[in-house]
Amino acid sequence: MASFAGDRLTCFRGERLVFQGLGFTVESGCALVLTGPNGSGKSSLLRLMAGLLPAAAGNLTWNGLPIDGVEEPCPRIHYVGHADAVKPMLTVVENVSFWAQLRSGGNSDDEKVNAALRTFDMASLADMPGRFLSAGQKRRVNLARIVATPADLWLLDEPTTALDQDSIRRLETAITTHQSAGGMVIVSTHTDLDLANATGLAVDKFMPTPWPVMAA
Repeated sequence: MASFAGDRLTCFRGERLVFQGLGFTVESGCALVLTGPNGSGKSSLLRLMAGLLPAAAGNLTWNGLPIDGVEEPCPRIHYVGHADAVKPMLTVVENVSFWAQLRSGGNSDDEKVNAALRTFDMASLADMPGRFLSAGQKRRVNLARIVATPADLWLLDEPTTALDQDSIRRLETAITTHQSAGGMVIVSTHTDLDLANATGLAVDKFMPTPWPVMAA
């Protein structure tokens, strides 16, 4: 059983202290749902987990061993941020295949790529260039990437943005399948996703306490 954990994490963005003393643990087959208002540090925490942002203090561990300066893409982690990063000149299938090749050292499994497109109902648009896709379709292409190549941990930042209800259900099914295979998911979302073995982490509880205002 794999585990991913953080202990006493502190994060700065620019000169602003975003959160401090934050801890979490997620294990195989489980999900961690990040909650909190806008600006509470959910996206910063996910970027820190992905190795895209350094922690000012604290540490991240994988199976109890420290993670030091992991650069994305890490084979154990898939990170989906706000930007869909769909290349406009490439077709849907080329976009997913390109990502799969990056993740697998230059090789791409066509069967897995096509299965990933079917997972998010994008197979019928496989030959459409990215520049013609709607926002929701681009989001589904981005999500298909994480299904096309394996990784133990999915880090998903507002993955339901621009998705309709059918696509949200498909995302839930993909997450459930990933968990059933022993995968882990950490997700930030304002949508009430139906996830098994899920616990919540209120990131805003780790925001710094404002200085008291002195009476005049």
